[in-house]
Amino acid sequence: MEYAIRWAKQDEWYRAMDMVWRTFLRFDAPDCTPEGRQNFRGFIMDDRLYQAFLKGSYQLLTALDGDRIIGVGSLRNINHLSLLFVEEAYHLKGVGRAMLEYLCDYLKNEVGERYISVTASPYGLEFYKKMGFMQIKPQEMSYGMPVVSMEKVF
Repeated sequence: MEYAIRWAKQDEWYRAMDMVWRTFLRFDAPDCTPEGRQNFRGFIMDDRLYQAFLKGSYQLLTALDGDRIIGVGSLRNINHLSLLFVEEAYHLKGVGRAMLEYLCDYLKNEVGERYISVTASPYGLEFYKKMGFMQIKPQEMSYGMPVVSMEKVF
């Protein structure tokens, strides 16, 4: 399977967030409260987040099949994985792994970070464990969403 991984272009933001929302609804939303679903939508559609992306302080990585956005990964607060979503048709094909490896290499080699953190959903928990993340807290509810805090040391 061929796809490209690169930093998002300015005009790709809304298509990327649309893919994130659809994927969230399919895989993560069933575990969330109605408030959690609303909070997540508010987060990805918040104009402040978009403005941070435009200024370069919210980095967004994309995986593309042609011009179709099939995956999104983002960083905030330098080394916190904020979003990692892959369109359903591309699950289990290495897209998420490739994006996460790209982000980890970037943080280690270009930024000089020693670790990456993530607040994982129950759906993503096993993926992150396979990718070398360690759970640092028990599962908890945060803004209506069940989450597990994890870290990976480089």
